[in-house]
Amino acid sequence: MGSSSYGPQSVVDDDIAFRREALVLQHLPQVRLIAKRIHDRLPSYIAVEDLVSAGVVGLIGAIDHFDPMLNVQLNTYAERRIRGAIIDSLREMDWVPRETRKKDRLIGAAIHRAKQRLGREPLEEEIAAELEIPLAEYQKWLSEVQSAELEPLEYVPGDGTRGDLLNFISDDEEDRPSHIVERSELERVLALAIDRIPKTERTVLTLYYYEELNLREIAEVMGLHLSRIHQLRVQAVLRLRSHLDRVWLSQPRSKS
Repeated sequence: MGSSSYGPQSVVDDDIAFRREALVLQHLPQVRLIAKRIHDRLPSYIAVEDLVSAGVVGLIGAIDHFDPMLNVQLNTYAERRIRGAIIDSLREMDWVPRETRKKDRLIGAAIHRAKQRLGREPLEEEIAAELEIPLAEYQKWLSEVQSAELEPLEYVPGDGTRGDLLNFISDDEEDRPSHIVERSELERVLALAIDRIPKTERTVLTLYYYEELNLREIAEVMGLHLSRIHQLRVQAVLRLRSHLDRVWLSQPRSKS
């Protein structure tokens, strides 16, 4: 008679699978919450359930690699993996139309040219004129470009990660000593750039990235339409990115 394949190892494997499934079910609301927050920033044609599915993959990875000896809660450890898995899935989709990405680049270039010509931060009307399009059309471009920005997805208000604006503007790498020095200088350059942008845009950035208000709350505080707040945030980020391209990213970076 052949021996049964259901031995001690099978019991252990079944127990591990059962525990993993229980943990997935326990933390599924966390996945849904993160997916919903990200989905709120995306075009309506992207299904939230697709984001949840990607998030579950990240959760399973977190469960499999979680070490209780690290003295950290699983939900804290899992949050970054869940969000990272969702963002990776969006990048793989390439869900932003090519024309929208082109407009993003054109606006950035127009801001840079107008600033060089005027010797100051250009007004919206001046950026539109640089693009040779009406102001209303330029504002429409800003509304479209916000969907091309994956950077806001890295930030979930209320997760305790203040000062994240720097991560969205630059492509800083790991916290090795040389990069820490660079980051300090980059923060100084960015602070000066923020001081020079129009007051309304500066207020939007401060409330969004540092005071952790969402865009709807900012619209209520400032008495502006939500779509206008979207435009101001995108325009401010593009201004800062253009500024750093000129004064920082074009400089030789230190090696490590």
